[in-house]
Amino acid sequence: MSAVIQAAPVQPATVPPLPKADSCLLIIFGASGDLTKRKLVPALYDLACAGCMAPGFEVLGISRTKMSSDNFRTAMHDFAAKSRDTRGWTDTCWDNFASRLHYASGDINDSSYFPKLKEQLEEMTKNGSSSNYLFYVSTSASLAGPLVRGLGSVGLNKRENGWTRIVLEKPFGRDLESAAALNQTVAEVFEEKQVYRIDHYLGKETVQNMLVFRFGNSIFEPVWNRNYIEYVEISNAEPLGVEARGAFYEETGALRDMMANHLLQLLTLTAMEPPVAFDADSVREQKVAVLRSIRPMTLQEVARKTVRGQYGAGAINGQAVPAYRDEPNVSPKSNRETFAAVEFHIDNWRWAGVPFFVRTGKRLPRQVTEIRVHFKRTPQALFAGTSDEQIEHNIMTMRIQPDEGISMRFAAKQPGTSMKTIPVQMDFMYKDAFGGDTPVAYETLLLDAMRGDATLFTRRDEVEAEWRIITPIEEAWAELPPPSFPNYPAGSEGPAESHLLISGDQRKWHTLIR
Repeated sequence: MSAVIQAAPVQPATVPPLPKADSCLLIIFGASGDLTKRKLVPALYDLACAGCMAPGFEVLGISRTKMSSDNFRTAMHDFAAKSRDTRGWTDTCWDNFASRLHYASGDINDSSYFPKLKEQLEEMTKNGSSSNYLFYVSTSASLAGPLVRGLGSVGLNKRENGWTRIVLEKPFGRDLESAAALNQTVAEVFEEKQVYRIDHYLGKETVQNMLVFRFGNSIFEPVWNRNYIEYVEISNAEPLGVEARGAFYEETGALRDMMANHLLQLLTLTAMEPPVAFDADSVREQKVAVLRSIRPMTLQEVARKTVRGQYGAGAINGQAVPAYRDEPNVSPKSNRETFAAVEFHIDNWRWAGVPFFVRTGKRLPRQVTEIRVHFKRTPQALFAGTSDEQIEHNIMTMRIQPDEGISMRFAAKQPGTSMKTIPVQMDFMYKDAFGGDTPVAYETLLLDAMRGDATLFTRRDEVEAEWRIITPIEEAWAELPPPSFPNYPAGSEGPAESHLLISGDQRKWHTLIR
């Protein structure tokens, strides 16, 4: 039995207008890909409709696919109009935005392409486009290095009459060695202040609000440590399978795809010390300090403190779905994981002895990304009428998606003559408090890149610190015998072993089954 209390702002809340971006020419490499259609163009459309785009803002999409600018606009229209991320739609707003969209085909593996690209950009600038260049690399990781070198070979890494920046999408390498090599390539062409390594989770409102929640409220910061917190649980679950990304997933897997970036970022924001200021260097210094404090694992520790899984056939929302090995472009004998759970430990003064349990998986019962902070239980001598098993941890939950918000579970007296307690929950939801017009992640991050604010982007040493944690796990898994895959049916909560990982002292994963 539990009760829910809705929480609302003390004063009526409004969403402030978004700031205007610097004028720029945005060049998207990989413009015919899924990310551009589903995320980038809808975000840019919303920013344009909100009046954020300065005169001279233009978009040039580039990929190997042959098409005209008119065909590109038509293709983008169809996706943007249907996108769940688009906050509002009018044909007039689209027409104004679409006039800024342009397209050119080209093969970035061909070194002769980059002189032509430079000429095209200079011609666009002469015709009224901005002299500031923002390059967005939305290609496979293998093309990032050659693309960066190509830009540098023709001097597109710097401007005399404007600025140049580059946004790099994940995956940023596939292990420590490849990430370090890519970082070195980027450093030879661009200054670090020009580089924006994007992780779209950092653009979500709840993720950003974690800093305000922790460091802007005196009732929470004093208890945010090993003295009061029993353990932390970070979960990312989705009901989708790999769909058309079978070949990608065969190369990547759940650990590299989600744990090596998104979920470690959530861990750092949960565990970091207060920065001296909310600026790029101050925030990222504290995040890197957390990553460097995470205890590296030996092969034996990996065997005890990690779980990997692969989904078999099952049902999602009553619909039968195939096993991972039956998905397109997946080997029928594949040992690639679609589920990963890891117990991390942070060896510093604040978090010594507090385990961080992190899990991610596909074909789980529902979509959810959340952080649950489990506080230590109080002595129960005062409440003899309530059995020890009924006294639950106080839990602070930060929901990243869906239904972004924060909730707190605490004990209250059950009505009646006996001193019995029940858990009650206090909820704060962004959409209820602020309405539905808060910017989505890619709007925030694109706007920040245009304005030159790198606070929500990852730094070179941060990326390498993440891989120093993940690469030993990947190497140990390569040595250890794989589980008998598939080891969890689609629609379940993952492998049974993942529950054993967290069990003990009343610890358990929050159920994903409603």
